[in-house]
Amino acid sequence: MKPLLLILFGVSAVIHAAEPAALPAQEERLDYRIVVTGGELLDGVYPDAHTHFLTRTLHPLGVHCVGSMIVDDVREKMFEALRFATNGVSLVIVTGGLGPTPNDITRETLSEFTGISLREQPEVVEGMARRLKLPKEQLRANLRKQAQTPTRGTYLKSASGTAVGLVFEMDSMVIVVLPGPPRELQAMVTHELLPYLQKRFGVRPLGATLTLRFVGVGQSQISQTIKEHVEVPSDVIITSLFEGGRVDFTFSLASNTPAAKDTLAKLKEQVLGNLGEYFYADDGSSLEDAVIKKLQAAGGRLALAEVCTGGQLAARLNGAAGASKVLAGEFAGPTEEILARLIQAEAASGVKGLALAAAQRTQSAWALAIGQPQETDGARWALAALKFPDGKVTTQRLSVRGSDDDARAQLVTQLLDFLRRQVK
Repeated sequence: MKPLLLILFGVSAVIHAAEPAALPAQEERLDYRIVVTGGELLDGVYPDAHTHFLTRTLHPLGVHCVGSMIVDDVREKMFEALRFATNGVSLVIVTGGLGPTPNDITRETLSEFTGISLREQPEVVEGMARRLKLPKEQLRANLRKQAQTPTRGTYLKSASGTAVGLVFEMDSMVIVVLPGPPRELQAMVTHELLPYLQKRFGVRPLGATLTLRFVGVGQSQISQTIKEHVEVPSDVIITSLFEGGRVDFTFSLASNTPAAKDTLAKLKEQVLGNLGEYFYADDGSSLEDAVIKKLQAAGGRLALAEVCTGGQLAARLNGAAGASKVLAGEFAGPTEEILARLIQAEAASGVKGLALAAAQRTQSAWALAIGQPQETDGARWALAALKFPDGKVTTQRLSVRGSDDDARAQLVTQLLDFLRRQVK
């Protein structure tokens, strides 16, 4: 079996795991190397979580990592890394740099390195337009470049992002490019990359896996709770991912037998017996999907009135399946006073008034409002108000950790968790 090389780029989360399980015996082993690319990794902004995830995911399949390196995400540095790492190997996997910004250069760099040109895939453009709810003619050029795929090779579908994976197929090697965001990368590895490696290199099928998704609890607290209260068999591999206030814990076994599935089912029962209040999905559903499903089950539509989140809550919920049947209307404004005028609410009534007015304007049973940031004793917070079908309104203070995109994403997660817990 030919050797394999992995190149990683653009990591933005920490992954934690237990001790490695023993590699099952087999006649031939698939070796690979990892080259992690990304200036933020060299600057110490993020740890190299992709290497951790990929090595632990591929190890039980008979795929063995023989080396790893980190280089900057600069064309010349990437060329140097590729020339060094591809010497004598037949497969390269590059992750990251597939987004729409000028810094995302991996697609063009790999095209130049391999000599394989790119072309726009119509079906990818159509899928992007559906995901963004825009006519494909209105997609910006920087977005459409994410639909460019190799003329020699194929592409890997993305379940949770706009950037597809790329497969450059040459005479002597294959280069696979994966997206950098951990949630996109991990889903693509499981559902797209592993089947490709099985077909191309004959690696073992993926064993039994269980992914439990949590919100409102820290990664370290989950890990400590499992350590103290859950009996984890020694052959179970545990990996975890923290992103935007949400935590995934994945439990994996090398085999996919009924006994392995039974082991994971018992493990799930123990974990949820201790952490059930924070759990929201085990089928790959997003937190947005889980909230939409709860609202569908409860009945009635939801209106949104946003100040601090600037419409990001509506944008996230709109991407969930079934959102069009649940969302009744969305209002956003820079201050509570401006938003109150927009939806004809009394400014003096505050966030509760915004929720009630949004419900009245849209004739919706449910309404959620988030006000503008406040500060008390050095702590920043924003008040959220949820209006119930019976007219009752409940409020909750949510922490505001900044004004950048990451801070807003964490605030959106807190709002979704607030909804998840309140909707029965």
